[in-house]
Amino acid sequence: MRENILLHKQVTIFIVDDDDVDVLGIERALKKLRIANPTIRAKDGIEALELLRKKAIAKPYIILLDINMPRMGGIDFLKELRADDDLCGSVVFILTTSSDDQDKMLAYKKNVAGYIVKKQVGESFLNIVDMLGHYWRVVELPYNE
Repeated sequence: MRENILLHKQVTIFIVDDDDVDVLGIERALKKLRIANPTIRAKDGIEALELLRKKAIAKPYIILLDINMPRMGGIDFLKELRADDDLCGSVVFILTTSSDDQDKMLAYKKNVAGYIVKKQVGESFLNIVDMLGHYWRVVELPYNE
């Protein structure tokens, strides 16, 4: 039996996505892979920035960011995040249905750690979360404020 895995010293997984089905898929994949890290969700970029600026997300954290959201989408969120001296070093993975080259280019210009296209709910989320789990086990994340 596989033990529960805590990714790199209690890394918080901060999901910024408005799609309930996609978030449920991510959470199910985490559970199936026995990744027991805390998860927090925001439904758009405005809510995510509010939580980050209030320090409601424990460090270290990794952000899983959708691009297409109401109020403030992922690219605008990235612009705000990178312009904020306290948040600019945040580790962000884009996790979106958009395979648009312009979205990819804009995201990488804002220093995302990776751009992952969600193909479908189910097995693809398991593969995505498994890949991210391997990544998180080997990287060093900043703990300082």
